[in-house]
Amino acid sequence: MCSVSPDKRRKMESALEQLKKHTVVVADTGDFNAIEEYKPQDATTNPSLILAAAKMAAYQHLVDQAIKYGIAKGGPEEEQVTNTMDKLFVSFGLEILKKIPGRVSTEVDARLSYDKDEMVSRALGLIALYEEAGIKKDRVLIKLSSTWEGIQAGRELEEKHGVHCNMTLLFSFAQAVACAEAKVTLISPFVGRIMDWYKENTAQKSYEAHEDPGVISVTKIYNHYKKYDYTTVVMGASFRNTGEVKALAGCDLLTISPGLLGELSKDHSTVTWSCPITATPVWTQEATVESRACSETRPGHATLLHDTMPA
Repeated sequence: MCSVSPDKRRKMESALEQLKKHTVVVADTGDFNAIEEYKPQDATTNPSLILAAAKMAAYQHLVDQAIKYGIAKGGPEEEQVTNTMDKLFVSFGLEILKKIPGRVSTEVDARLSYDKDEMVSRALGLIALYEEAGIKKDRVLIKLSSTWEGIQAGRELEEKHGVHCNMTLLFSFAQAVACAEAKVTLISPFVGRIMDWYKENTAQKSYEAHEDPGVISVTKIYNHYKKYDYTTVVMGASFRNTGEVKALAGCDLLTISPGLLGELSKDHSTVTWSCPITATPVWTQEATVESRACSETRPGHATLLHDTMPA
């Protein structure tokens, strides 16, 4: 009987299959029918993804149910809209949880990014909706913006309510350290949006994966977390191409759009572990000052962003 050599077997495996050996693959979509095809561990959603999915005829019944729920809750029109949207987000989350073994991330309205108490309140409301449907809070990650207020909301939700948080809209090392000091469950540093900024604001208009500013930023954050044994895990997000994804193989988690998951499933190039822990710590006096500023007092938002996207 002929046997397939390990090298040939690796060549037959798709990049997606290889990636799953190095990192937890998460689907970044509100289209739960697309989730079945790629069998991710977890899934993330955001209002834009939910809106795109809600426009599909297949999901109209969820929209109708959410509208009925919002009206039934009563109150002023704005309150009805808020209740409708939260119900819709949770309804999509419930359907997604039927397709995956892990957790779904559901986002608090980004318009509340600078109001800690409102973020906490809305987060607890989302968790209550999940629990009413029989889903334990351990299967849900609440997405919060990584503003100073958002990080404090994440700290409170984790410490006082046992709610796991996914910190999003994260562009800088200072934000990442502040999130880790707040002991949130997970962060989602953006890759593609950082590269977009550099392409828009510098002379360089294209990047190889190894020199991509977003890839470099996430790698720095990942190495720092592992060097100093933070419990917060890193989930790279906002990818523009499969090169960025493969360059971060070995990161704790990567959340990837169905389009890029499809490309990875057809790609049979070799994927190697690209996120080793470096011997050189990235903790510096500057980082110490920045993280304390982000954790203890309300900093100017330029402080949160300047190390990745300088003015």
